Amino acid sequence: MRLTVNDILRSGVDARLPAGSPDAVVEGASVDSRDVPAGCLFVGVRGETVDGGQYAIDALHDGAAAAVVGESAWRWIEGEAAALRRPVIVAPDPVAVLQAAGRLALERLGARVVGVTGATGKTTTKDILVAMLRAAGVAAEGTPGNRNTEIGVPMSLMGLSEGCEVAVVEMGMRGAGQIAELARLAPPDVGCITAIAPVHLELVGTVEGVAAAKAELLEALRPGGTAVVPAGEPHLAPHLARLDPGVRVVEFGDAPDIDLDLSLSKAWELRNAAAALECCRALGSAPAPGTRIEVAVSALRGQERALPGGGLLIEDCYNANPLAMRAALADLARRGGRRVAVLADMMELGEEEERYHREVGAAVAEAGIDLLVAVGERARWYAEAAEGVDTRHFPTVEEAVEAVPGLVDGAGAVLLKGSRSMRLERIGAALAPAAS
Repeated sequence: MRLTVNDILRSGVDARLPAGSPDAVVEGASVDSRDVPAGCLFVGVRGETVDGGQYAIDALHDGAAAAVVGESAWRWIEGEAAALRRPVIVAPDPVAVLQAAGRLALERLGARVVGVTGATGKTTTKDILVAMLRAAGVAAEGTPGNRNTEIGVPMSLMGLSEGCEVAVVEMGMRGAGQIAELARLAPPDVGCITAIAPVHLELVGTVEGVAAAKAELLEALRPGGTAVVPAGEPHLAPHLARLDPGVRVVEFGDAPDIDLDLSLSKAWELRNAAAALECCRALGSAPAPGTRIEVAVSALRGQERALPGGGLLIEDCYNANPLAMRAALADLARRGGRRVAVLADMMELGEEEERYHREVGAAVAEAGIDLLVAVGERARWYAEAAEGVDTRHFPTVEEAVEAVPGLVDGAGAVLLKGSRSMRLERIGAALAPAAS
């Protein structure tokens, strides 16, 4: 979406323009000076140790049409900026400028918004929903990857195409109030909660706290909006009861209730597809029965590829929580041949993290997995609880990278699953280096 610098300055944000023309046009946004699309707005975000605004001149040289920096960064680059004569917006809070620009881009575009959140399946549901809407003839776009934060969402909004009719906006939660903030940036016509499960418990305390944080999306629905939620989810019941009477509540089950030609087969993918279909219906744009739906699933969300010596590698290692772990193990259990689960630590589970890890270990045994490779300090609890299962434990991913290729020789299917910080894709690269 194209905006002028003057549009951004007039959006109500606290900012000034000491250099360059207010008539300059920007399209899209970046916060990384190493990745600057031509014509974008570069936003210098201040981190714990580095102020990104110090790299604004580099970004402008590399093709950014304008930049936003903080006051301290402006003092650092003022001389070079004056000589360059490109627009530089100076503000106490560059992120607030980015958010105002994203909100303005969405308002100008006039697209309807589907907000998607949940303890698991957010990105996959978003990907499926975009594919379904496009198959139904709707110009739909989703947030790239998992840009679901206070920085990623406005960047995504600024990157929407002029002809976009529906914006599918993933909204992440790391604490109370965050989804409410994101919903103010992209007020939803449809709000979808994919699942409630124990995630980020170190920040919200309990599963009830997770539900309350996720329900902020439903409370932000526009008048006449639709809430799409898992059927029979007890933790959401009190929040649904408090919604405005004008909000319609729709539940989804384990799979779409019409026959669609989906490029998906895992049980949890079908459940996400059921949620996506209800969102389409809420918009009045559901695909017809039998429609082929080609889904471009974001990286590390269950992609399958062949192992060099035969067998299948399932890379589902973008994130992990107890619910997602069980779903991935159920999918692995239906595979033929020797089944190997490489499971790493689940993070941010709070005081009961040991219990949750042990429950997953017990689920490994119940699923009849042939070999469990536990990776990480917490993962030892998987191994201890997986009674009767052949297990190996490696305290670090580095140790596992060295050992796992020799352990999985001849496997029919190998699952990689763990929290993002564990970066289990490094094991995937060791198992199938040519395809990584």
